[in-house]
Amino acid sequence: MIKRYKCKNGVRIVFEPIETVRSVAVGIWVGTGSRFEKKEENGMSHFIEHMFFKGTKSRSAHEIAESFDSIGGHVNALTSKEYTCYYAKVLDTHAKYAVDVLADMYFNSTFEKQELEKEKGVVLEEIKMYEDTPDDLVHDLLSKASYGEHPLGFPILGTEQTLGSFSSDDLFSYMKQYYHANNVVISICGNVDESFVSYVEDLFSSLPGTSLTDVKLEKPAFLPDKIVRQKETEQAHLCLGFNGYALDDDKIYALTLMNNALGGSMSSRLFQEIRENRGLAYSVFSYHSAYKDSGMLTVYAGSAPEQLEQTFDVMLETIAKVADNGLTDKELKNGKEQLKGGLMLGLESTNSRMSRNGKNELLLGKHRSLNDITKAIDSVTMADIKTTSQDILSKEYSLTLITPNGKLPPSIH
Repeated sequence: MIKRYKCKNGVRIVFEPIETVRSVAVGIWVGTGSRFEKKEENGMSHFIEHMFFKGTKSRSAHEIAESFDSIGGHVNALTSKEYTCYYAKVLDTHAKYAVDVLADMYFNSTFEKQELEKEKGVVLEEIKMYEDTPDDLVHDLLSKASYGEHPLGFPILGTEQTLGSFSSDDLFSYMKQYYHANNVVISICGNVDESFVSYVEDLFSSLPGTSLTDVKLEKPAFLPDKIVRQKETEQAHLCLGFNGYALDDDKIYALTLMNNALGGSMSSRLFQEIRENRGLAYSVFSYHSAYKDSGMLTVYAGSAPEQLEQTFDVMLETIAKVADNGLTDKELKNGKEQLKGGLMLGLESTNSRMSRNGKNELLLGKHRSLNDITKAIDSVTMADIKTTSQDILSKEYSLTLITPNGKLPPSIH
């Protein structure tokens, strides 16, 4: 059972006790990511995430790493477009020690100039690594093609230019705006009791709120633009983007089921038609990214350049059939079982439960029980699928392509 607390200073805590395990997962979720950045700040959320591991007033970077290695635990962090999370998973006997270190990183990171410059080099290499991974880069380009100059089109890592401009003062100023009590959720899951929740509350009771005006997000317009990039690659990497649904949209379950049949599984139409039946690609799939007020359905395939046009034609034919006719009864039935099975299996670890609870509290402010979710999945009808398929797949799409010659073939429009 998920328990929710709100501290006096505004910090929210979600707690799911599980007495049958020996682990505890703790995550500090902050409501900021690349979507909240100005153009000149692009990459700052991600860079702050890196700098939290580079030393505090009492611990060096090595000592932070050793803190978790010495207890057999795991610590990490992630930055997305709409949130940043610092998390650890440890044995229940080390829970207080782990959250002590996380709190030290949160409150006492120093952002020393020497470490700042070294970490800029690290993140720059991360950006270069991304540039050298076209099957990842093409998805970043799709955000740019779909959202243009809106912050949802910004790369999470930032750019070499913005990264180079960041100073310690810039980072502390950004944190003052977003790392305040009203914008933080602490998610706890595992073999601890309410006394641990009280301990966490005490640790974060000094985190101030803010007098700053709440950030008003601007809903992006979906732009059916095209971006083609030339790279010396063995494959052509192609992405299509369709305007999708927001996180709290009631139609999200119909969209998820439709996507599962389109390209979200090994038995999906795109996988079977493009890979299994025609051998045009090794990797082909689709997925939906949901944000607070919008979303995007992405379709990807990587194929030999000489097979690109055929791959694209088959992709469009497959998409058009789903848009026009929806799914079969078997696809809908199988999709529901796959979705429910994936949901249940994905919640077998304390870390995955902690993550789910943290994101739900931060982004939605509510938690649906597994029974409610399975009922919502089961209630999706063929009519719902047909409406959603037409609504999403019959509209104009954005397109990104990375190919050796940097040209869009004539038949790809």
